[in-house]
Amino acid sequence: MSLIEKPQSSPEREAYYQKIDKQNYSALWNVLSGIVTPTPKSDCIPHLWEFAPARELLMEAGGLITAKEAERRVLILQNPGLRGQSRITTSLYAGLQLVLPGEVAPAHRHSQSALRFVMDGGGACTAVNGERTLMEVGDFVITPPQAWHDHGNDSDTPMIWMDGLDIPMLSFFDASFAEGLGEDMQEITKPTGDSLARYGANMLPVDFERKGLASPIFNYPYARTREALETMRRRDEWDPCHGLKMRYVNPVDGGWAMPTISPFVQLLPKGFKTAPYRSTDATVFSVIEGSGTTTIGNTTFHWKPKDIFVVPSWYPVVHEPGEDAVLFSYSDRVAQQKLGIWREARGDH
Repeated sequence: MSLIEKPQSSPEREAYYQKIDKQNYSALWNVLSGIVTPTPKSDCIPHLWEFAPARELLMEAGGLITAKEAERRVLILQNPGLRGQSRITTSLYAGLQLVLPGEVAPAHRHSQSALRFVMDGGGACTAVNGERTLMEVGDFVITPPQAWHDHGNDSDTPMIWMDGLDIPMLSFFDASFAEGLGEDMQEITKPTGDSLARYGANMLPVDFERKGLASPIFNYPYARTREALETMRRRDEWDPCHGLKMRYVNPVDGGWAMPTISPFVQLLPKGFKTAPYRSTDATVFSVIEGSGTTTIGNTTFHWKPKDIFVVPSWYPVVHEPGEDAVLFSYSDRVAQQKLGIWREARGDH
């Protein structure tokens, strides 16, 4: 007997297993090797979604159903190994949302944490807890748990962004709640840019009281992010596994920007090839700038701007940009670290 082998069967044992099954028991020794595994084991597999065909499908959906009728007009990115489960990794959800000019995705709230990563268009807005923000390509936007939020598009172009949520995580804990506001749009009670001004300059109001675990900043504009990456690259401090990789933080405590989802951005310069890297947090990547290849296990994907790909838990990954590239990504690392189970390996270990 070992952690990777099942005990041999016999007629007497099979009869016993049938007997205990009728009383709602089962034998651990028959399943131990499948539930306590020497290394992570998942049905999640590497995959890449090209943006161009996804956009065509979204625009087709735009002619079939309105944003209001759908509540959210979204195409779910189904991991091929997890089909029918609304998951891109075991613990995370991803979708591509379309809001056409003049449309509103009505106000609602839910216990799931959500991020929006803007991929196409510009000038639409999202409102979170009484504050509205404009959305531009590359912006990272947070919807904290139980925050009222709606989306509107007053521009003359369709808006598409990637939604990332912890839906599978909350389903595991049976902790999902949701409700609609009953109005298309919530009342705006704060000026645009209020949260960034209050919390985004390494300062907090003197009487600040923390409410919830998510960052009080809910839009991290890409223009500021890109400027920071360019400033930092001058120091030539390249991590062999990541290039220049940064995490979005909560200015209240310096921790992760979201309680269950870890968002990142990284710069990979032309001619740079990362050393092999693996970690237990399966990660979703979206290409902001540049093109290149990523090898995940034995599979190599060629990517370009706006493509999305997923790296499952504990798969070795190597990035090789063909030009300067910027990647946005998110994973469940923050949740794993809080539970004390996150693990990484660098190089060929």
